[in-house]
Amino acid sequence: MRLNGSQILMECLLEHNVDTVFGYPGGAVINIYDAIYEYQDRIKHILTAHEQGASHAADGYARSTGKVGVCIATSGPGATNLVTGIATAYMDSVPMVAITGNVPVALLGKDSFQEVDITGITMPITKHNFIVKKVEDLAPTIRRAFYIAQEGRPGPVLVDIPKDVTVALAEYKKETMKPAFEHTDSICEETLDAVVELINASKKPFILTGGGVIRSDASQETLALVEKIQSPVASSLMGLGGIPTNHELFTGMIGMHGSKTSNLASSECDLFIAIGSRFSDRITSNIKLFASEANIVHIDIDPAEINKNIQTFYHMAGDVKASLKRLNEKLKEKVSKERYQWKEQIIQWKEQYPLEKNQNGAIKPHYVIRKLSELTSGKAIITTEVGQSQMWSAQYYDYVLPRTFLSSGGLGTMGYGLGASLGAKLGNPDKIVVNIAGDGSFCMNNNELATAVHYHLPVIVLVLDNQVLGMVRQWQDLFFDKRFSQTDRNRCTDFIKLAEAYGAKGYRMERVEDVEPILKEALTQTVPVVIHCPIDPDDKVFPMVPPGAAIKDLIMEESQE
Repeated sequence: MRLNGSQILMECLLEHNVDTVFGYPGGAVINIYDAIYEYQDRIKHILTAHEQGASHAADGYARSTGKVGVCIATSGPGATNLVTGIATAYMDSVPMVAITGNVPVALLGKDSFQEVDITGITMPITKHNFIVKKVEDLAPTIRRAFYIAQEGRPGPVLVDIPKDVTVALAEYKKETMKPAFEHTDSICEETLDAVVELINASKKPFILTGGGVIRSDASQETLALVEKIQSPVASSLMGLGGIPTNHELFTGMIGMHGSKTSNLASSECDLFIAIGSRFSDRITSNIKLFASEANIVHIDIDPAEINKNIQTFYHMAGDVKASLKRLNEKLKEKVSKERYQWKEQIIQWKEQYPLEKNQNGAIKPHYVIRKLSELTSGKAIITTEVGQSQMWSAQYYDYVLPRTFLSSGGLGTMGYGLGASLGAKLGNPDKIVVNIAGDGSFCMNNNELATAVHYHLPVIVLVLDNQVLGMVRQWQDLFFDKRFSQTDRNRCTDFIKLAEAYGAKGYRMERVEDVEPILKEALTQTVPVVIHCPIDPDDKVFPMVPPGAAIKDLIMEESQE
């Protein structure tokens, strides 16, 4: 077939089983959008309110389905509006292909109208990026982009297509795509045997699950390891859902806002096994004091992460699923007296340091989130914004399935959650999708409510409104002598009227007695819903590790500051 560049792009998307793309048209991609019109019976295009919303929606689609998310933007400001979403996906290892238009090849580098060097701009925040200057290179480049996005440690890839390439003609021959990623391992037998011996000798093992467990679909293998060696297990923020959070051996999140049990266990264990986690600063806090009593084993697909932040005793650089499968085959179930005592110690800590708090007086965020978890049996897809609402969502909702907690972990992008919820709902139409937001984050990208309404996507937005920028204000309160510089927003936005203006349904929780009935009603709606839940601006996220401290030295309540 002889096709133009835009048609070749559509055919390549179909080769990779892409059925949904997110984007916003413009002059440099007008020919691509003409092809989208031609292919609309096979590829659904979601017109978002803003290009950043398109990138977050593609990200949410990818995280919740395991497929590659695709977003499209025009040149110049359209392309730069994708940058935050691309960086978000890069930090959290999300497979995404971002397609941008650009000025014709002859005008590149001449400061033409709406021209930016988007490949130069995104070089540090993509796995790879391309600019396609000849139409004959377009199909191979798109295929390469999808392969790179999925191969090894996933991540975003950008393809920049000048306008004249989108209209030029070339021969196109369809190719059948092989899976870009296969679960194979490259662990040598000697290393595997050494790790098995280390595990067998351990009296107090402890396991940390990270986002790599979910990315490699290794939840079953991880759970098998946990149960085989009867090890307590914690999760990073990105690893939530990799192990059911209601499992008896699960100790909660680890790190700056982790549970006391997880942080104590990591400090007192004799063997620390990190699976698919990169030991970020939010997990380790003071590196010199992290897991100081333990031999550390690191299993991760990216060799660059090995010994980058934490020095390991042994490491297994390879696919998590394949590596754990081989490890589990070699291990024998072992519950020694010491392991039994260690398990009893964990149970004691969990009883002594519960996250639960009493619901007294005004509505408390933990109560609302726990009630939501109860009503959805922990099986809804939860997207979050960033800050206190994000941490409360991580602490108090029971994630019993993988790919149900979608949050900007590495970059901490305010405004991420609503766009991500749209992508998650489109990828999982039969699942309940709830975006838990603070009022500050919600106000950044609430324009995507228009997208939800237009496409009849019944997502729920739960706005925990404290009228402040909660997490920054919490730091100002605890560590800056209550100098609340620019964190008391005190805006008078009526979120119910805002929801109704977009065509969504709004509810306001004013009393504790409102929480359950409003959540129940919202969960039955077939239209987008915004729930306004006012909370106290002095509600804080605890536990909390103060700057520079060991993670076992947590502030449990405000009186401990």
